[in-house]
Amino acid sequence: SFLFVNMSGRYGGQRARLLLPPLKENDTHCVSFLFYQAGGREGAPPASLNVYIKENNSPLGVPVFNSSGPTDHIWKGVELAVSTFWPNYYQVVFEAVSTGRKGVLAIKDIVLQGHQCMSTPHFLHIKGVEVNAGQTAAFQCTVNGSPQSNLLLHLQGMDGRQAVVRETKLMNSRRYTATFDVENTTKGDSGRYRCIAHSERGIAVSSYADLTVKQPPVPIAPPQLTAVGATYLWIQLNANSINGDGPIIEREVEYRTLSGMLIDTTPVDKPTHKIGHLDPDTQYEISVLLTRPLEGGTGYPGPTLRARTKCADPMQGPRRLEVVDIQSKQLTLRWEPFGYNVTRCHSYNLTVQYHYRPAGTESVKEEVVYDTVSSVPQHIVRSIPPFTNISLRLVLSNPEGRKESEELLVLTDEDVPGAVPVDSVLGSSYEQQISLSWREPLQTFGLIRQYEVSYKALSSFDTEFDLSNQSGKVFKPANDTSHVFSGLYPGSTYSFTIRASTVKGFGSPVITQFTTKISAAPLMPAYDNESPMNQTDSSVTILLKPAQSRGAPVRYHILVTVEEKEEETGSSLDCIFPVRHIQNLSLFCSFLRGIKTIQMTAVQILVSGRNSTIVSNVSPETQTLISMSSTFFSVCHKNQETKIDCVRVATKGAATRRPEPEQEKQSDHTVKIAGAIAGLLLFIIIFLGVVLLMKKRRRNYHSYTYYLKLAKKRKETLSSRQEMTLMVNNSQHIVMVDTHTHTLNGRTVSSPSSFALKTNTISTTVPNSYYPDDSHTMTSETSSLVQSHYKQRETEREALPYQTGQLHPAIRVADLLQHITQMKCAEGYGFKEEYESFFEGQSAPWDSAKKDENRMKNRYGNIIAYDHSRVRLQPQDGDGGSDYINANYVDGYHRPNHYVATQGPMQETAYDFWRMVWQENTAAIVMVTNLVEVGRVKCCKYWPDDTEIYGDMKVTLIETQLLSEYVIRTFAVEKRGVAEIREIRQFHFTGWPDHGVPLHATGLLGFIRRIKAKNPTTAGPTVVHCSAGAGRTGCFIVVDIMLDMAEREGVVDIYNCVRELRARRVNMVQTEEQYVFIHDAILEACLCGDTAIPANQLRSVYYEMNRLDPQTNSSQIKEEF
Repeated sequence: SFLFVNMSGRYGGQRARLLLPPLKENDTHCVSFLFYQAGGREGAPPASLNVYIKENNSPLGVPVFNSSGPTDHIWKGVELAVSTFWPNYYQVVFEAVSTGRKGVLAIKDIVLQGHQCMSTPHFLHIKGVEVNAGQTAAFQCTVNGSPQSNLLLHLQGMDGRQAVVRETKLMNSRRYTATFDVENTTKGDSGRYRCIAHSERGIAVSSYADLTVKQPPVPIAPPQLTAVGATYLWIQLNANSINGDGPIIEREVEYRTLSGMLIDTTPVDKPTHKIGHLDPDTQYEISVLLTRPLEGGTGYPGPTLRARTKCADPMQGPRRLEVVDIQSKQLTLRWEPFGYNVTRCHSYNLTVQYHYRPAGTESVKEEVVYDTVSSVPQHIVRSIPPFTNISLRLVLSNPEGRKESEELLVLTDEDVPGAVPVDSVLGSSYEQQISLSWREPLQTFGLIRQYEVSYKALSSFDTEFDLSNQSGKVFKPANDTSHVFSGLYPGSTYSFTIRASTVKGFGSPVITQFTTKISAAPLMPAYDNESPMNQTDSSVTILLKPAQSRGAPVRYHILVTVEEKEEETGSSLDCIFPVRHIQNLSLFCSFLRGIKTIQMTAVQILVSGRNSTIVSNVSPETQTLISMSSTFFSVCHKNQETKIDCVRVATKGAATRRPEPEQEKQSDHTVKIAGAIAGLLLFIIIFLGVVLLMKKRRRNYHSYTYYLKLAKKRKETLSSRQEMTLMVNNSQHIVMVDTHTHTLNGRTVSSPSSFALKTNTISTTVPNSYYPDDSHTMTSETSSLVQSHYKQRETEREALPYQTGQLHPAIRVADLLQHITQMKCAEGYGFKEEYESFFEGQSAPWDSAKKDENRMKNRYGNIIAYDHSRVRLQPQDGDGGSDYINANYVDGYHRPNHYVATQGPMQETAYDFWRMVWQENTAAIVMVTNLVEVGRVKCCKYWPDDTEIYGDMKVTLIETQLLSEYVIRTFAVEKRGVAEIREIRQFHFTGWPDHGVPLHATGLLGFIRRIKAKNPTTAGPTVVHCSAGAGRTGCFIVVDIMLDMAEREGVVDIYNCVRELRARRVNMVQTEEQYVFIHDAILEACLCGDTAIPANQLRSVYYEMNRLDPQTNSSQIKEEF
């Protein structure tokens, strides 16, 4: 083939091509040709020669040879070492491109040689490459020949992209490899590539190899959420539809928080997947990654799913809750700050819950706390009642749960009290006195320290009375809610102002008014020797002097002249007169009923005023007239109240008494009868004494038979007594009155307007004592009669509370059954009223217990130790607060400090409890509560099951003895540094029910007897505790003391015993039910005694109890039944 191209007249860029026929070769071969260029100025070529190698009808592509250098007017030879073999074929295309210059270009001697080229190496077969987008495609071309320094190797793409050799590697002396990299491949880089080698005399061309660039797969849709938890998310991959190339050989789930921080990537081999170990209430972005073969085959994350986990239960409640400021109506709380690791939810609430019991009704409240993120969080609880036990706790809650802090029990500070109830202020008015009583405020807001009662006169019936100096003020202690104001002016209205005070000051006042009664009578002037101014046989002239008003003006003067007959001379002349003579004066008709009648000769009514001379006419009767008497009356009347006074102003005549001889005989006869009766009574008394002495000596086996018979007798006596009381109450002639008496010339007259019914009887206060008083039975009966009558006559009036000054003598054991029965059946005054008369609450200082370092040592804020009777522990290491324990000494029967009443130990005070037991040399611990009652902890378990160390005390359990209603535990107690080992017993009474009192006292009485038998007489105080150390503890101590008193003195004084206990520790014996139970327990002990019989003695004892007494013809077992 030959090509000749003349460039003359051609413009630049025009082309001329020569296409050789397609060549299909099986072996190495070489194509050679000669080309020539001539023309142009200064050696500039007229055209450039391009040689193309087309393979399998592919586009021309990029020329493998190009000659555009200067012309040198010679023929140049070129070798083409083409390495395309059958079944592929290729075609050589020569192209002349004009440069616009004149000249010629010629090609000749195009020869196909059946051997390899002489100067140009050949390429072996090149393999195709498949890579993922973004990766580097490495083509390896094998050159058959020795390496040449002037050989230029490169990779040529069909689109003209070039790649230089990265490295060559010698395989042997005749062959080496060249590696080419196509970097950062994209989908557009896919195509055909071949290796080109340029030498001085030729070009080596390899066959084409395909570069396949695959796009890594990416899901079209995001994953789907199927389930949510606090720490997990269930998703469905949703990866069937993808962008990119397959095949998919791996699936992964990638999740991260919304902040963008990568959390984890997890391979998945199932359509659904659970992502676990997540944080609660956290939003995550979730996507799916797909991977195809080869490096870089993992595609971009697919569309994201945003999902939030649920909240989880808070890890814990708020910790270290404390009250940092206590005021009367608010508390400041502080606690340890917390964060997400505790709340486990970004949306949470912190509330403070608190409850208390105002007026006996539990009030539960809740407040939201907003200060939750500061470094020192706190909250102020406001509007709470003063001096109230407040139970508080913090509640941390989120949508999934809640956790609570430990509960705090805090006593708010005191405040000024409320007003005294106006309806409780009662007063009784007299002439110069007003008796005032009241009840403590319903809202005390603390411990009432005193009452301030001030009074002031407002007005008076006596217009001449000076009100300015009628005022004053008194202060009363907390337990005294009554006062008698004396020295008041009659007929005057007084205003009374009552205020209660605590340590914070006085509260609101209550104001009331009462009016004193007008005086007993006007003050009459003196008449010396009753001598008239002038006197005749038929007249007496008297100078009358006006009476002085006392509280009310004098309305009337009355002059009464009376003729006294001979038979009446022995009686004194009273300042009284009959109704029939003054019936026109209706104001006297209400009170003169039943007064002795004396004949009148004259009655004159005068208007009060100046001195007047009155002539009283006398009509003497002979025979019976002994004397004539003139009496002058002054009458005051105001507000339906009338007062009278009188004075004898004149007498006429004289009386001579005659002897009565029959009286002496009658007197002698009376003396004889009285002597006979006295002798008979003396004989009866001696006889009864002998009988009682004999019966007492026969009670050598069962000491309570007497009381069994006495009980039967008391039942019969009670029935007749009740009939008597009913009969008395139904009588229409009995009038119980509260009279105010006035003296009229040495006589006493009742004021009719002062008749009133009263519930309070005049009483005498007796000191605390455990000694008997035989008058108690009479007093009880009288009180019962008065009270029942009062109920019948005045049911609408509210009964006044029983005063603490009421007489409470000791009760004989013989009268105990009757006393208890009356107290349980009484309508007006019974156990309820008697129990309510005890002083409730604090009655002595307890400053040590209220100190900050000791507050947490008290189980209850209102049952703490008084200072004067508290047990003081030996201080430790100079710690002043270490001497406190919530315990008080209590006296026993003739044994000072025989008991220690204390609260049930807490975890914080268990060591202090054992210190006290050791310090007081205690041998017996009495526990009258269970550890848990009604789901509430009453006492901590302060003893070990084996051995335990409490501070420097070692306590070892030696023996446990289980009985039906109590447990006896024996401990060995040691103290560090002391060689002594002490044996201490705990008597644990388990038979006390959760509510109320035991149904029968038998178990408790047996429990007390066992303690007395086991406790050495030389031991220290018996330590008694329940939960608070007041209710059941007080019951046990009172019963124990009263049993000793009944045995030694034959009397019991339960009331004063409880009062004495309350003076040592607050609120001992806490309920009326417990107070009644004490009486029933003492009665059972006195009536029944100890009925327990040892099992080995049952036969002999039973035989003895069945034996008939020849004198009574009855057996002991019959009497006991």
